[in-house]
Amino acid sequence: MSEKERPVAIVLGGSLGLGAATALKLAKEGYDLVIVHRDRKADLPSIHEGFDKIKNQGAQCLSFNEDGTQPLKIAALWPKIHEELSPKKIKVLVHSISKGNLKPMVGEGTLLNYQDLQLTQEAMANSLYNWVYEIDASNAFARDARVIAFTSEGSYRAVPNYAAVSSAKAALEAIMRSVALEFAEKGVKANCIQAGITDTRSLRLIPHHQEFLDNALKRNPNNRITTPHDVANAAYLLTLPEAAWITGTVLKVDGGESLQ
Repeated sequence: MSEKERPVAIVLGGSLGLGAATALKLAKEGYDLVIVHRDRKADLPSIHEGFDKIKNQGAQCLSFNEDGTQPLKIAALWPKIHEELSPKKIKVLVHSISKGNLKPMVGEGTLLNYQDLQLTQEAMANSLYNWVYEIDASNAFARDARVIAFTSEGSYRAVPNYAAVSSAKAALEAIMRSVALEFAEKGVKANCIQAGITDTRSLRLIPHHQEFLDNALKRNPNNRITTPHDVANAAYLLTLPEAAWITGTVLKVDGGESLQ
């Protein structure tokens, strides 16, 4: 496949975890990548190793270590990306941003407040639409574009210390459904993937995360937990022509973990 023919995918939060695995999978399947991430300087050497793996697949990989969650910063960042890519258009947009507050509602110490809820929803839900809006306003979506966002069981189940993220995931799914409905006339398909409990850096930030892993293993009829590779494979499936009639839904990718 020539460079001109390679489709383009943007992965928001594509430096680690599910986003990084999805970016690598898409690179292996012939995509060029744009990765937007926000990481500390100390973490960049290992992150750039991941980007090198993408380039080793013959893919172009543009990375932007900038805040991709706030409306004004997205509005400033998108023109830079668009200029780099033009005239190529965006075939796939993957939302894998994990930036939220994990505070309890009651007890001693610092408790969840309104600002925590607001910042978490801005980063993990509203930002999806902000990116869709900017790309569409530039007429930069390819026909039959795919929008994919990662959600979790927390969107409908109560989990201690997870209220801010849980409400953001519920909002993310609602935004995804509306994108699927209102952008259908432009050929855009939008879906969420509900991944099973996956051992990522984001999970390890949750208090008592080992309990989540242990419980997920007990619940899973396939006797293992979900991996980022599992989720990346499912994300790729949603980009295929054969998935063109799947839109506005939440696809569970958990090996049956959520069955019990």
